[in-house]
Amino acid sequence: MSELTHIDNKGNPAMVDVSVKQVTQRVAVAQSIVELGAEIMAELKGGEIYSKKGPVFHTAIIAGTMGAKKTSELIPFCHPVGMDDCKIEITTEGTKAIITCTAKVTAKTGIEMEAITGASIAAITIYDMCKAMSRDIEIISTRLLEKTGGKKDYKLV
Repeated sequence: MSELTHIDNKGNPAMVDVSVKQVTQRVAVAQSIVELGAEIMAELKGGEIYSKKGPVFHTAIIAGTMGAKKTSELIPFCHPVGMDDCKIEITTEGTKAIITCTAKVTAKTGIEMEAITGASIAAITIYDMCKAMSRDIEIISTRLLEKTGGKKDYKLV
């Protein structure tokens, strides 16, 4: 098992010191999947679902981007980074909405938590905007698909 990076030599929680790391371009891609069910997917028109609250996917993209930008305020010890780019794409497959968040930064630390947060907040927003149409909505998964530019690159196979 790897050493826990957010624990100091006295066993206390601590932020990781990134002052000696090199600045590199870092990219992370995360995905959340939301099972919407046939009833909600029947409302899909032109790649969008319209609820009483408005356009679901467009609103989720905006919310996910806002969430990614706020990651360091939500997660203890997550370094604030000046995100260079955040793109959220929502596609459908059967009765599922598939959210992909790609975040980029040129920094000393990674951007994977921002990508994961962006995908998660978009998924939660879809749930919120569709819950009046059906209570059978389920956020199935949220996961990191890949990250590059740091000490160790990662790609889900």
